[in-house]
Amino acid sequence: MNKELYTYCLRLGDNGLILSHRIAEYTSKGPHLEEDLAITNVGLDLLGQAESFLKYAADIKGGGVTEDDLAFKRKEHEYLCVHLTEIPNIDYAYILARQFLMDVYNYYLYKKLVTTDDSIISGIAAKAIKEVSYHLQRSSDWVIRLGQGTDESSHRIQEAFDSLWMYTDELFESDTIEENLEKKNLGVASSTLKKDWDQKIKEVFSQAGLEIPSITKHSMGYGKNGIHTEYLGYLLAEMQHLNLLYPDAKW
Repeated sequence: MNKELYTYCLRLGDNGLILSHRIAEYTSKGPHLEEDLAITNVGLDLLGQAESFLKYAADIKGGGVTEDDLAFKRKEHEYLCVHLTEIPNIDYAYILARQFLMDVYNYYLYKKLVTTDDSIISGIAAKAIKEVSYHLQRSSDWVIRLGQGTDESSHRIQEAFDSLWMYTDELFESDTIEENLEKKNLGVASSTLKKDWDQKIKEVFSQAGLEIPSITKHSMGYGKNGIHTEYLGYLLAEMQHLNLLYPDAKW
């Protein structure tokens, strides 16, 4: 088994899986019907991406393991999602701010993954980049809309970014797994995405009239290494509930 590639696929899959679950929690609570449908579709796209990467991880692992096993039957420390995806849906501003930060990251990540020499990863990325391009356009428009809106909307979206900003440093922390895979052109080192990410953030924030917060390192351990916030355990308890009750059920 290629352990590095397996771990990398888990990271990519878990980011989509956990973020899609957070979005699913918001279904039927959007500010209006069109937005409720739009953000639900974003969640479905992320879930589809997660399924593809977890299926590839399961194939690498072998032994009859399936993508459903990886999605629902791991312990908390075995999930490798970044902390930002775990943050609860505090209000609509937090949901949009979290989504925008991840959309920018995913857009530049998948643009690079399309060119990898791993045909499965590049194939997943080729499909995902079309979805993520829409996600980024949608969340950018909303950030600008709220930033340029009323004093209240501007204050609340700025407050959300101020609170979430400390989690963004993890997005660009590369380790030997990512660096080794990039050398083989099988993956992307996260640190290489920061320049483009910063530029897009500045562009949208400038249009929205928002201030870019300063990063304060919030943790000595990261979700991509299995060290999580207090929120993930509660999320998994809900997400894994049916599977734990009926472990042999076929859906």
